Amino acid sequence: MKINKESLDLLKEIMALEFSMIDLNLYLDTHPRDEKPLMIFEQYSCRLKDMKERYENEYGPLTPDRAGNRQWRWIEEPWPWQIDYEMGGK
Repeated sequence: MKINKESLDLLKEIMALEFSMIDLNLYLDTHPRDEKPLMIFEQYSCRLKDMKERYENEYGPLTPDRAGNRQWRWIEEPWPWQIDYEMGGK
């Protein structure tokens, strides 16, 4: 099964945002009073929540704990290591 371009683009955005938040979190561990990165972290957190919600509403759960009573659709789709991110998910 192929992943469509829209879901792949959204998934890439989610991964990039998660990476940025991890990086910011590491910085904030050593600079907890630096207001600007803290504000950015909070903005990214809200944005990530919205993006994950959008992805899950349109394409299904991102993690098993979010599946609920939904079907296990990711079994039918490529695994993350099977996706050719450079070639648009083919």
